[in-house]
Amino acid sequence: MSKRVRDRLMLMRVLDQTTHEDRVELDKRIEEITGRYCDIGVYELTDEEIMELLRKIWAKKGKKKPIAAVV
Repeated sequence: MSKRVRDRLMLMRVLDQTTHEDRVELDKRIEEITGRYCDIGVYELTDEEIMELLRKIWAKKGKKKPIAAVV
């Protein structure tokens, strides 16, 4: 799991809403979308794009998570 992705989620105030498995899946999706290692690719996505990826991950797992406002 990427420390930089974890740090980004902390800045977005959603880290506490994610599990380790959520973050590993997010790393994979960032790499698929950007074509780069997640530590680099995370900087190519906006907060809104990352939240959309998280929503898809949660929907796939059938989780209902509160979503923090992205500022």
